Amino acid sequence: MKKYTIDGRHGASSHPGFARAADLRRGLARLTLAAGVAFAALGALPAQAAPADTMIKAVKFDDVKEVKKQLANGMDPNMADNQGMPLLVIAAREKSDKVVAALIANPKTDIEILDKAGENAMMMAALNGDIDIVKQLIAKDAEVNKKGWAPLHYAAANGHDDIVKLLLDHDAYIDTGSPNGTTPLMMAARGGHVSTVKLLLDSGADLNVKNQIGLTALDFAKQYKEPDVVEGLTARLQQTQQQAPAGTPATPQNSAK
Repeated sequence: MKKYTIDGRHGASSHPGFARAADLRRGLARLTLAAGVAFAALGALPAQAAPADTMIKAVKFDDVKEVKKQLANGMDPNMADNQGMPLLVIAAREKSDKVVAALIANPKTDIEILDKAGENAMMMAALNGDIDIVKQLIAKDAEVNKKGWAPLHYAAANGHDDIVKLLLDHDAYIDTGSPNGTTPLMMAARGGHVSTVKLLLDSGADLNVKNQIGLTALDFAKQYKEPDVVEGLTARLQQTQQQAPAGTPATPQNSAK
């Protein structure tokens, strides 16, 4: 029997049977390698969600039982998601009232904690019209008069009169200015919230205040085409101007409708 060499001229690889066997072995080797890679990848997958992910999900869905469990296991109540939003701000944004209560009951929780946009839980609750969360935070001595954009701006922007009144009742500064000098009255006018405009005016808001580019609340109403607010503010302005010489304050009954 001839000895076959590897070079194929007189070797085993020159025989058709050997060639097929070699192809089969190479194919099996590739399949084995692929299977090994697949199993390795599966082995690398986590068996369950990481505690941080579980906590964030629980906060979003107001799952207070899971939140309390995670806190008991040492989870930081001030942790943030991958967008930099703290748990308490997420809870306020999602109207997770029970989770908010659990978080602020934790002595380690910073109730003034801000997200990357400079917003805190009270601002989010004010924007969403969630008065229960605002009340919870106020009961825990959360700051009503935040510097810059404040909860009152956010409540006025969306016309949440009940929260506007609550904040004012807790000494919120009515003409507080944002970083560019915008007041809550301007935000209410911009949004076309007639009842909020009237509430702020009746509570003493100054309709003559201008922001850094010289716009008043009336200018905002005109710019954003809110005719009812324009009418009400114009009437209040005229009334104030007429009464100014006598030193009489504007009467709320006959102004901003």
